[in-house]
Amino acid sequence: MSSAFDDSVFHLDTALDATGDAHIRITGDLDWDSADELTEAARALLRADPAPRRLRLDCARLTLCDSLGLASLLMVHRASAEAGIPLQLDNRPAPLRRLLDMTGTAFLFDDATGSGVSGEAGAAPPPAPPGRT
Repeated sequence: MSSAFDDSVFHLDTALDATGDAHIRITGDLDWDSADELTEAARALLRADPAPRRLRLDCARLTLCDSLGLASLLMVHRASAEAGIPLQLDNRPAPLRRLLDMTGTAFLFDDATGSGVSGEAGAAPPPAPPGRT
C-alpha cells in the first residue's frame, strides 16, 4: 500500500499558522460533489475566535474547477469580504487561471498588492475585467 496521497480524491486540509493565517489546501476536483465542503470549511475558519488574519487557499493540487467550484470560490470570497478578512488563492494551476480570466473574476482573488501573482512566480497581472478601468 502506497502512502502517497491520491490527487484524484477530493480532500481539504485546514490549518492555522503562527502568523494567524488560516490555510485550506485543496486536493482533487472542486465540483458539484465538493463545492459545499470547501464553502463550509472556509466559513468555519472565518468564524474562528480569534478570527484569522488572512484566509489562504492553496490550489496547487486542484485538478479541476467547474462552474459550481467557481461558485464556491465566489461564496468564499463574499464571506471573507463580509468578515473583513483578506482572501488569497495561492499556486493557481493554469486551468484555474484560465477559468478566472474567462469569467472576469480573477481580480477578486489577486493578492493584497494587486500584483495578481498570489504564489505564481512570474505570472503577469490579469487584464482588467470588462467595464473596469
